[in-house]
Amino acid sequence: MVRWAFRSLAALGAALALAGCGGSSASKSTTAQPASAPTTTVAAPSTAPAPATTPAKPASSPGALQAEASSAATGDIPDNQVFLVYRNGAAGWSMKYPEGWAQSGSGQQVAFRDKNNIVRVVIVAGPAPTVASVRDGLARRGGVDVQGTPQPVALPSGRAVKVVYSTESAPNAVTGKRVALAVDRYYVAGHGKVAVVDLGTPQGVDNVDAYRLMIQSFRWR
Repeated sequence: MVRWAFRSLAALGAALALAGCGGSSASKSTTAQPASAPTTTVAAPSTAPAPATTPAKPASSPGALQAEASSAATGDIPDNQVFLVYRNGAAGWSMKYPEGWAQSGSGQQVAFRDKNNIVRVVIVAGPAPTVASVRDGLARRGGVDVQGTPQPVALPSGRAVKVVYSTESAPNAVTGKRVALAVDRYYVAGHGKVAVVDLGTPQGVDNVDAYRLMIQSFRWR
C-alpha cells in the first residue's frame, strides 16, 4: 500500500512538472515583441545653382539711310528755314522738322525728306546704348562706312551716343551715278526705349546748323 501511494505521488509530481514546463514555453511564444521605431528620411538640400539672370539685350540697330538715286537734286537747308514741331503720341517723342518737307511713316518709324536731305527717327525697345553696342550694331550692317569711333554726347533730352557713317545709293537707272550720303546718327535712350535718329545729307551739302537744331529739340514725352 505504501509503495503504491509513493508511485502515485511520483506520477502526480511528474505530471505537474510537465504542465509547468508547457506553460512556460507557451508564455514565451506569445510574448509581444516591441515594434521597431519608424525610420525618418531627411531630404538632402538642393544643390542646383540658381538660374542665371539674363542680361538685357541691347537695342537693335536699324538699317542705314539710303539716298534716292532717281533724285539728283540737292541743296542746303536755307538759313531762314521755318521749323515746326512734330509730336508722335504713339511712340512718345517730339522733334522740330523743316516746314514743307515730305513726311512718311508713323508710330515707331517716321521720316522727313527734301532733295535727298533725309531725317529719320526709329524707336526700338532696349537698354541705354553704349559705345561698344553702337559700334557692334553698325559693324553687322552691310554697305555702311563708319567714320571714326562712336562718341557719348549730352543732349537736352539726356545722354546719347553719336556715330557718323556714309552710304551710297543704288546707281541711277539713266545716268548710272550714285548719291553719297553723309549721316549723323544719334542713339537717345529714355523710358526703356531708344530713339535712333539719322540725319542724312548728300556729300558736299552743309546742313550742320539745321541738323544741330533738330537733334537738340528732340524730347521724350
